[in-house]
Amino acid sequence: MSSTPANTALAPRKRAALIVIFALVMLVLLALDLRSRGFFWQFAWWQTGEEAPAGQIRGLVEVAGNLVRHPLGTDPLMPIDNKTDFPYGINTFLEQEVERPKIEAMLRMIRDAGFGWLRQEFPWEDLEVDGRGQFTDSRLDRDGDGAADTIDTWLKYDQIVELTEAYGLRLMARLSNPPAWTRADPNAGDRAPPDDLRDFVNYATAVAARYRGRISHYQIWNEPNIYPEWGEKAIDPAGYVDLLCRAYHALKAVDANIVVVSGAIAPTIALDGSRDLSDLVFLQALYDHGGGECFDVLSAQGYGLRSGPTDRRLRATSVNVARHSYYRDIMVRNGGGHKPIWLSEAAWNATLDAELPPEQISLYGAYGTVTQEQAARYMPIFYERIQQEWPWIGNVMYWFFTRKDPFEADQAFYYFRMAEPDYQPDKPTFTPLPVYHSVQHYLNSQDPLLYRGRHQAETWQIGSAGAVVADPGARFGQAARFEAGLEFRAHGTAVEIRWRPAEAQDRTWRARRIELSSGLARTQGLAFGAGAIIVDEIAVFDRSGNRLFSWLALAGALAIVALGAAVMALRDRGR
Repeated sequence: MSSTPANTALAPRKRAALIVIFALVMLVLLALDLRSRGFFWQFAWWQTGEEAPAGQIRGLVEVAGNLVRHPLGTDPLMPIDNKTDFPYGINTFLEQEVERPKIEAMLRMIRDAGFGWLRQEFPWEDLEVDGRGQFTDSRLDRDGDGAADTIDTWLKYDQIVELTEAYGLRLMARLSNPPAWTRADPNAGDRAPPDDLRDFVNYATAVAARYRGRISHYQIWNEPNIYPEWGEKAIDPAGYVDLLCRAYHALKAVDANIVVVSGAIAPTIALDGSRDLSDLVFLQALYDHGGGECFDVLSAQGYGLRSGPTDRRLRATSVNVARHSYYRDIMVRNGGGHKPIWLSEAAWNATLDAELPPEQISLYGAYGTVTQEQAARYMPIFYERIQQEWPWIGNVMYWFFTRKDPFEADQAFYYFRMAEPDYQPDKPTFTPLPVYHSVQHYLNSQDPLLYRGRHQAETWQIGSAGAVVADPGARFGQAARFEAGLEFRAHGTAVEIRWRPAEAQDRTWRARRIELSSGLARTQGLAFGAGAIIVDEIAVFDRSGNRLFSWLALAGALAIVALGAAVMALRDRGR
């Protein structure tokens, strides 16, 4: 029996109604998932670093946009020198402190948190105060007798170096901030470079000579691509390269083992150059002017800003925690891929928990805004992502431990602190904020793994630590000697070890390859025959990832768009 016309017309309407109902149910389930931070929310978070549903949906579309851009040439399997033995540090302002017990309390907490490095400024204006070649300060009457007293400006920094060593920490000394006498123009700006760059070289040389063998890493300037770090002058890549190269050669003349770190590049998309200049433009200009030969480590800032540590968006016109991937691409293209990037400052700005209202905080929102809970949660995730995905990152310096007093609470940068500045003689410690505890837990409970990349054998992740030895045949002139086999853990699809017998006359390097189950970590207890071995590097390969994240983000974004479009289209058809 044939269908009636009415029944024939009704069937498509039923199908349309079912599709609408299905789409609506899926949208409701999606909304509930996002609200309760379910499976889809977690997926979107790990792609976008966004916690708000609207931001996640927008972010998925932007992550999918990575597919239409040419992949960055980061070459994660290139050997990299100077990555550092332990990659965790913190910024301090010890030069602003007077009381030795207070400094010791600070260093004790930093050590107990698990940090190994301090990034500490040795301000030129605080050392060579009285004039060229005079490391004295005669500005104040310190004993109240009516006459200015002259003090030795080295004494403060001698104490900083002494105490840092006593607490088992290492220093990266930042050389910057010229004194006023170095510039004839009073309107040049407090941080403008000196009129005669030889004055800067002499200051850098004096610091390096005094602390030879005690400080091995020196950073030349800070954020030379943004205002006001180059004073009132226009941003000048060529001028910075001149300063950097002069300092580089002078420091190497003091001690060839000194590691020269470039001034941290600040993330910005500005192109005018009068106050700020795009980090990408500045870095390429640095290479164009020959600066690539004048540093051992490229330094950059690693702030989270307006998204979390899992943000996978890569766009030249916006900045996030992955911004350094662009720097890495530029380095590889310019022949500098064997050098690491150190993140001189990294953190999230917890102004959402400030006691002052936003209108009373200068530059509120300029560095992004998160809660103390978010800042504490984000930093360990960021550390872990660095280990897993970015083998070119050599060190991460948290910004910062604390300030000398609480009277900067009306400035946004104050809310990066890890501890309250509340030390008192009758309470000789600092109150830690949540981020201190989360970082302390992470750093003190790590289970070191080697992820994709080429790791020098002296790296901290190798459990059976070998003795570092000079070896002209090694890739970077040194390797590690292991007396009884090799112990490490790796995560990937294969491992290749570059090694040779320690006592053999034949010094030819050999390669030992081990296949691993994809995506699984395996403990390796490897024997290489009788006797000690010399290991140069361990390469970890991982062919399981590729561009999967971007494809998944694209699928998620398309699914959301398709659901919305289906509902709208069928609703309009029903009308």
